[in-house]
Amino acid sequence: MTELAVITPTHGPDAELFAELHRSVLEHTSDDTVHHVIISPVWRKVFQRYAGPRCRVWTYPELLPGSYLRLGPRGPWVDARRPWPPVRGWVMQQTLKLALTARMDADAVLIADSDVVLVRPVRMERFMSGGRPRLFREPKGVTPDMDRHVLWHRVSRDMLGLPPAPPPPLTDYVTPLNFWDPAVARALQDKVAEIAGRPWLDAFNARLHISEFMLYGVFADEVLPAAERPASDNTLSHNNWQRSPLSTEEAVAFAERLGPGAIAMMISAKSRTGPEARQAAIRRCAEIA
Repeated sequence: MTELAVITPTHGPDAELFAELHRSVLEHTSDDTVHHVIISPVWRKVFQRYAGPRCRVWTYPELLPGSYLRLGPRGPWVDARRPWPPVRGWVMQQTLKLALTARMDADAVLIADSDVVLVRPVRMERFMSGGRPRLFREPKGVTPDMDRHVLWHRVSRDMLGLPPAPPPPLTDYVTPLNFWDPAVARALQDKVAEIAGRPWLDAFNARLHISEFMLYGVFADEVLPAAERPASDNTLSHNNWQRSPLSTEEAVAFAERLGPGAIAMMISAKSRTGPEARQAAIRRCAEIA
């Protein structure tokens, strides 16, 4: 068993972002840490170049039951046993994070989005407590105006057989970088299957609106026994979620605010920030670190 594995679902349009993330994983994690990359088969040639002792490239069919079929090279996936509704791509990526995490023979799994870059060493002694990896939580982070997050809370509780959530504010567990425990992922899968009366993966994929981070967090905090609940860490990543591009000056200014506990930075891919600005932010974070 290793201390750490890293999992990233990605696709071709994010190939340049992934390259920077993977470089940082090699630099800032231990030599026995493997970066596991989940891709659709259509992107195999793009990412196969990274395969080696510290990178395992997984395609969707390797992690899905044989009943799952794709409607065209880039279409949605369907379960031939229950073809409606089809599974949207972003839901499938969430499913496969949970599926692969449960397979890992590691003390902790670091779930990292493609637009994340590690900027400091990942020293596991800091991120383990009581033999379990710490979990990102933002108490009262979900406010009444965050409709999707409130919905994700409701869906998570329904899938886990819990009573309805109280009114917001609620705890937020959604983040581009988080530690998961493979044993907790397996227990979560068992609970979802128990409540749904069918395989957990099918129950997850049947949902039109769902968040894997919310489901994992609600399970950890409200289903696990109190003594087994992971400790918190909400300082892992320095994030910029805005949807408009950052100029180089704005990217550097963002990097200047890197906190002392952050091991990563994230400028959202949806911002379409250019590579020069992004690289400037990465260089500045490295200088601060």
